[in-house]
Amino acid sequence: MEAAQLLKKAPNPKIPRFSAGDTVNVSFRIREGERERIQVFQGVVIRLNNGKGPAASFTVRRITAGIGIERIFPIHSPLVESLEITRYGSVRRARLYYLRGLQGRAARIKELNPVQRRKVQEAAAAAMAELEEQAAMSTAEAEELVELEAEEAIIDSEGQATDEMVDTADDEAEEIPSEEPAAEEQVVEDPPADEPPAEETEKD
Repeated sequence: MEAAQLLKKAPNPKIPRFSAGDTVNVSFRIREGERERIQVFQGVVIRLNNGKGPAASFTVRRITAGIGIERIFPIHSPLVESLEITRYGSVRRARLYYLRGLQGRAARIKELNPVQRRKVQEAAAAAMAELEEQAAMSTAEAEELVELEAEEAIIDSEGQATDEMVDTADDEAEEIPSEEPAAEEQVVEDPPADEPPAEETEKD
């Protein structure tokens, strides 16, 4: 069973919709002892991993002093402060590993024209609105679940109280001895002393 089926993660509202080939500025929180600062990492997105699951991440690549640097950011991490898209790239692949072997002008990615850029921005805005609706629905569902659990707890407590009352009544009924009706006394009359006992006649 996959982690996405066990844990349903709500989309991160701090991260807009983007794709491979886009140039982004990622603001990431860095903790150094007791201090905390925000570091901005700018580069080209070369990979999106695990889709919409809880372990989703994306890889950003940039070249500094002729050395390629790649960094992986988890999408649902609370340390991701914001993500800003500076350029929308036009690519035909989902993973741009071929950029690792290119430098200079050869490593440049073609940018979308204004019409395409506007369409992408509109789609991103619609996606953000949908994410906000999903977040609101998930909050409402969570509240309903809490109310249902509270009602079930109340019903269970009432049922336990009723069972305890029934058990107490049964115990009291067992403690009271049952009164059985007394057996009727049978009076046997003795024959009078004056009358002799009847003699038995012998038959010939």
